[in-house]
Amino acid sequence: MSAGGVAINAGTASSTAARRLRTQVAIVGAGPCGLLLAELLHRRGVASIVLEKHTREHVLSRIRAGVLEQTTVDVLRGAGLAGRLDREGLPHDGMHIVWARRESFFIDAARHTGKRFTTYGQTQIQQDLFAAADRRGAQVITEAGEVKLLGFEGDRPRVEFIQGGVAHTLDCDFIAGCDGFHGVSRASLPAGVLREFEKIYPFGWLGVLSETPPLADIVYANHPRGFALASARNPMLARYYIQVPLDTRLEDWPDDRFWQELKARYPREMADAIVTGPSIEKSIAPLRSYVAEPMRHGRLFLAGDAAHVVPPTGAKGLNLAVSDAFYLARALAAWFNDGSSALIDGYSETALRRVWASVRVSWYLTTLLHRFPGASAFDQKAQEYELEYLRSSPHAQAALAEQYAGLDFEGE
Repeated sequence: MSAGGVAINAGTASSTAARRLRTQVAIVGAGPCGLLLAELLHRRGVASIVLEKHTREHVLSRIRAGVLEQTTVDVLRGAGLAGRLDREGLPHDGMHIVWARRESFFIDAARHTGKRFTTYGQTQIQQDLFAAADRRGAQVITEAGEVKLLGFEGDRPRVEFIQGGVAHTLDCDFIAGCDGFHGVSRASLPAGVLREFEKIYPFGWLGVLSETPPLADIVYANHPRGFALASARNPMLARYYIQVPLDTRLEDWPDDRFWQELKARYPREMADAIVTGPSIEKSIAPLRSYVAEPMRHGRLFLAGDAAHVVPPTGAKGLNLAVSDAFYLARALAAWFNDGSSALIDGYSETALRRVWASVRVSWYLTTLLHRFPGASAFDQKAQEYELEYLRSSPHAQAALAEQYAGLDFEGE
């Protein structure tokens, strides 16, 4: 069966649309994880059809992460998806940390690990993935509603859905659940299958996107007023965050108040360097750590946010989605092309090693850099000493740089 096909949109589907479809891998979710998995499978000769409950415009409108690990960049380059990334991405070597207006220090991941990072927005990656799918005539079915995953505990899995008012059944050999934390994939697993690990943090991030030149480096701030982060998407698109209580309302934060509060959490010279302007996007995100194990049950695989969520501290979410897609594509290709089940049998264990490494460093940075409500004097002193130790110890900085840069892929 060819890995090609055509995109199907609800607005163009007719009452005569096919009710029965067949592919090798049914992918639920057309975010970066799902579309990248489809692209990697195609390059290995494996057919897929992608189902997405939203419109393409909605998927492309989501504003998410934008700091890519070297391994993520390598995967995108290897898949022929990095043309614009290489032209427009902003390479950088690590991150600055500033602490209560003290002198900042730099975690130089490039020096300690030989790996660099690239700032390139998830929205741009999503655009690149849709463009690649269009070029090869991929079958991406948007506005697929009432999705049901069935038969994955046996050897004849299928996905039922409604699209354009027509009921469809997609028969397949495997199902890849790439539909995010609130998607149907993880919820389709029988009770008792999953072990779930979760930590809810008692604060959120208020984020602003502005068409202004960003600071030269990513800068994390720990301040008595709360955490702050200065990041970027491109040379004229800056992303800033501040820690806020969970009950914060967007309407209480006009742009002027946000900029004033952001600058109050940085040393004067950095605050003066922040270029302010009208926000083009503003949102509040609660912070949580979550992992579901295992990431495979029968012929259903979980990948990306369907299996795990990390707080954005450390920018690991998108990078984990890419590593899941890489491991899963490799495993499924080995099964289809070589008849080997070793990699699909080991997919969950392999992927989870990288997941937990990223969960740990995200938890560490979140704990290190935020002010926690109700923290005792002891807790505060311990946090301050941890920052002082990190500032003064090259060995501690090297250890953090290694974790921040991300693990290498196994078996490559």
